[in-house]
Amino acid sequence: MIFVATGTQDKSFERLLKIIDENIQNKVINEKVIVQAGYTKYKSDNMQIFDYVSIDDFNKYIDKCSLFITHGGVGNILSALKANKKVIAVPRLAKYKEHTNDHQLQIVNNFYEKGYILRLLETDDFKDVYKKVKTFEPKKWVSNNEMLINKLKEYIDNN
Repeated sequence: MIFVATGTQDKSFERLLKIIDENIQNKVINEKVIVQAGYTKYKSDNMQIFDYVSIDDFNKYIDKCSLFITHGGVGNILSALKANKKVIAVPRLAKYKEHTNDHQLQIVNNFYEKGYILRLLETDDFKDVYKKVKTFEPKKWVSNNEMLINKLKEYIDNN
C-alpha cells in the first residue's frame, strides 16, 4: 500500500494527486493508494481519498505502507523516516498557489541531499523517481533531541 499525504495547508495540492492518479491509470503504480488530501478536493476511482485522518490512523497508514509520498512538510517527512519508510517528497510551490513561498523546496532538497528521501521536482518524471524506490536505501534517521536536551541542561547548570 502507498500512503499519500498532502498535509493540512489550507491550499490545494491537486498537482500531486493528478500525478499519482495518472500513474495508476498508466499502470506504473499497481499498489493500493490511500490519500489524506486535506484541503485538496479531488475525485478518483483509483485511490481511497480522505480529507483528514486521525493521528492514530495516520500513524497506522505510515506503519503499513511500502512507500510514503508527501508534500515537503518536515512533520510528515520525519514521521515516515522515524518509521523507517521510503519517502518521495514533492514540494508545494508558490507559483502554483500551493503555498505562500517555496520553503518546501528547500526542505525537500535538504533531506534529499543528505540521503534520507527521494524527491519529485516539477522537472522530474514520476516514473523515473518511482523506479528508484526499489533500490533506494534511505539513510537512517537519528534524532538529536538527547544531545539538545543535554546541551540545555549544561547551559542551565553553568548559568
